[in-house]
Amino acid sequence: MLIGHIKEIVRHPVKSFRGESVQKNKIMEYGLYGDRSHTYLDDTKKGDFLTITQFQEMVRYKARFEGEESLDKFPKVEVITPEGKVLDWEDQELIEEMESKSKRKISTRKYTPSHVPIGPIAVEHILLATDASLDKLKELWGKEEVNMRRFRPNLFLSLKEKRPFIEEEWIGRRIKIGSEVELEFVGHCERCMIITVDPSNAERDSSLHKTLIKERNNNFGVYASVIKTGDIQVDDEVHLLD
Repeated sequence: MLIGHIKEIVRHPVKSFRGESVQKNKIMEYGLYGDRSHTYLDDTKKGDFLTITQFQEMVRYKARFEGEESLDKFPKVEVITPEGKVLDWEDQELIEEMESKSKRKISTRKYTPSHVPIGPIAVEHILLATDASLDKLKELWGKEEVNMRRFRPNLFLSLKEKRPFIEEEWIGRRIKIGSEVELEFVGHCERCMIITVDPSNAERDSSLHKTLIKERNNNFGVYASVIKTGDIQVDDEVHLLD
């Protein structure tokens, strides 16, 4: 059954940085190629991942791959700082800037195209959200706009039938994207404080989180596991399988 199409594909080369919207991407066994493949570690906390939870301004740094994509090696990762500088993700200038702002000692870790563990991604392979649910949440929140980037989904679906939160009814079922990829919905995405941080200015507004807790039991979006790998692209049809 046709349920919609892929409206946007977003991968995050660096965990907790703003991701990049891409026209096409390979689905690996661990999720989107390169998603959360590069991470910063908070050495003041024995090497835990540094995230927006500890350093809110991470949302204002944008990471992107630059160069040819390969299954042997990730392309170079460039970071655009809030001030517009373009630096390599391991550039000492960037590290020192982040250490100064966050008041933490920072180191780096990266993975390979064939193996990105679940840990950096948090729970599951892929996070999906839908346009109808985002529109409904905007209505519930009562603000002018809800930026989709607050929720950091990998796949943003445009539904054929605009039923808010219908994706939660699909948990336990599978979808097919394009001609190759199959995913299985496995659970709700329970939200944390990260959604309170405005991606444009890193300012916090706890009312969004309170609305989600009250109206949706603190859930928004659904996690999916990869069943069949392959290539996907924007506008691919999405079918719910029997």
